[in-house]
Amino acid sequence: MEAIRNFALTAKAIQADAAVAGPPTEGLRAGTDGVVLLSLVKGTRGYIEKIANQANGTYENGWYDACAVMLRRLLETLLIESFEAVGRASSIQNSNGDFYFLRDMIDAALKEPSWNLGRNCKQAMPRLKDVGDKSAHSRRFVAQKGDIEKLLPDVRVVVQELIYLANLK
Repeated sequence: MEAIRNFALTAKAIQADAAVAGPPTEGLRAGTDGVVLLSLVKGTRGYIEKIANQANGTYENGWYDACAVMLRRLLETLLIESFEAVGRASSIQNSNGDFYFLRDMIDAALKEPSWNLGRNCKQAMPRLKDVGDKSAHSRRFVAQKGDIEKLLPDVRVVVQELIYLANLK
């Protein structure tokens, strides 16, 4: 009986130690790629893969505002990468070298003569930005699963198109 009791106490101590440790420093791997297909971002840049992973992880955990914000961040990152790839980053920067707000980057991308964005991508970027903005800045907006689900086709189109424009694949 004493051995069983010692075993139980040891197991509880191990569980307590594990709970204190928490997730690894660089975070956990998402279990699915339900928002951003990992096949699209794999082999691009480590930070792009991590942003995509976080978007997927927040979605699978039901943290929809966080997911919308990560999608907004991914859009912004991919736009910068795309402009840099064609040597036009200065067209989305102010005189101090700071990047414009996302709204202005999207406007510049829609007018950029170095590429011809597809119609679906042109229409999708503002929708991704809108939900991301509401999730990040609106006090009373709380994203729900449906808000993200209706963006999934937009995510696919925008991520794939910008990855190719940025010469990351």
